[in-house]
Amino acid sequence: MTFEGESRRQSRISASNAEAGVNDTKADRTLEDLGYTPELERNRSIWSVTFMCFILSSVPYGLCTTLYYPLVAGGPANIIWGWVLVSFLILCVAISLAEITSVYPTAGGVYYQTFVLSPLWCRRVAAWICGWSYVAGNITITLAVNFGVTLLFIACLNVFEKAPGVGLTDDFQAYQTFLIFLGLTLLTHAISAFGNKWLPILETFAIFLTIAGSLAIVIALLVVAKEGRRSGAWVFGSFDPQAGWPAGWSFFIGLLQAAYATSATGMIGSLCEEVHQPAIMVPKAMVGTVVINTFAGLLFLIPVCFVMPDITMLVDLASGQPTPVIFQKALGSNVGAFLLMVPLLILGVICGVGCVTATSRCTWAFARDGGIPGSGWWRVVDKRLDIPFNAMMLGMVVEIILGVIYFGSTAAYNAFSGVGVIFLTMSYACPILVSLVFRRREDIKNASFNLGIFGAIANVIALAWSALAIPLFCMPTLEKVTLTSMNYASVVFVGVVVMAAIWYGVWGYKNYRGPPTDTLENDSDSMPEAIAEIEKTKSR
Repeated sequence: MTFEGESRRQSRISASNAEAGVNDTKADRTLEDLGYTPELERNRSIWSVTFMCFILSSVPYGLCTTLYYPLVAGGPANIIWGWVLVSFLILCVAISLAEITSVYPTAGGVYYQTFVLSPLWCRRVAAWICGWSYVAGNITITLAVNFGVTLLFIACLNVFEKAPGVGLTDDFQAYQTFLIFLGLTLLTHAISAFGNKWLPILETFAIFLTIAGSLAIVIALLVVAKEGRRSGAWVFGSFDPQAGWPAGWSFFIGLLQAAYATSATGMIGSLCEEVHQPAIMVPKAMVGTVVINTFAGLLFLIPVCFVMPDITMLVDLASGQPTPVIFQKALGSNVGAFLLMVPLLILGVICGVGCVTATSRCTWAFARDGGIPGSGWWRVVDKRLDIPFNAMMLGMVVEIILGVIYFGSTAAYNAFSGVGVIFLTMSYACPILVSLVFRRREDIKNASFNLGIFGAIANVIALAWSALAIPLFCMPTLEKVTLTSMNYASVVFVGVVVMAAIWYGVWGYKNYRGPPTDTLENDSDSMPEAIAEIEKTKSR
């Protein structure tokens, strides 16, 4: 390279850095206008935040760990069309959240948005409900991811037999599974805590691993197909419920797979204070990732259905993880099946790291407004690590405590994934509802991401889906319920709701004031002036 060429390159880099600095200054000023002092470093570009969205969804991994549910609920038609249906519904959720996030880009995400969009007379209660739902959803979905990787890893080992018909892990006790989960939980938290500056590199690596792994899986399964290939009519039209529920209800029960894989759509909002130009980048990443994930999911699911062996055999697996067995039958090789599963296991670990990162930020954001007991501990940012380390440790401890449920029920994973979807769905619905009812016309009209009437239609569809999903995923997968097959999502859900209600009654009612925008809540005569001041602040 010539001296002149090198000089031009350095000039471009300097200009780019200068532009990033200006954008960061604007983003920090916007954050200050919203009531907060910037405490985290903005080190994420549009590509970085998009990759983070992919990691939080981790479509191939998320779809394979929950494949049991649509299989028992209806089979291949439930898998394919359930994914298409839920992807459309989640796209409506993403559009709705993207519009609001483009106006209020803070780490508080949906919690902060619910507060500022609600009328003064109910905003504290609305924000409290949303905040607890958001934090609980982040924590339980992180728990579900790490527990799912644990169960999938054990199932992968089980493709190797120590005797005919006896897998390596068939005699595993509950404590052994729990210890693997514990080790994985410590690992994902350690990577997120001590490798924060390198996380964008890890996420970039995960994208290439996803592409390479998915292509390897699709090509290997369809080319080898040791036990033959199913017909297109069977893949797209076979619906045979085995859960005991009526056919229509069984189909909806099977949507848990798709809902779980797409549940992280709004979690990326917690990283707004670490993103360059968050009001533009985060909304684009939210919506774009859902669209791309829809096709990526079909790319994975359709080949798997084409080589699927007997469904009854898959449903009866003690592990509840049919994917390794599908790969084994299709390839006719234990080693080959295990090797194809390795990329999915690695993606699961990276997904866990991403969920830990998002969870720590939303917990920290809620704590800095006094929403969590002991907020003084959890609102601290570790200056050496540049992360809310205490909040991260709080999430980890809660996840480990909830993981103990596995000792009482082998269906614990159903509870973890189900309650995570329930809480996140509820938290997403809160700002969408108050925006649609009270403030959409005023707030969204000048947003950098505004779809007009289509956005309003997306709001309605998103709320309808939320109203269905919350009770739906409290239901047990099988009609005949035992103590071990019971869906304990409802138990965890009620437990968190009761805890939040008690803490509000004991402390929150008198002391909780919410984000620092609410300066005149108790002065009803000044309400118009308060709203005008908020509008003036947003327009700067």
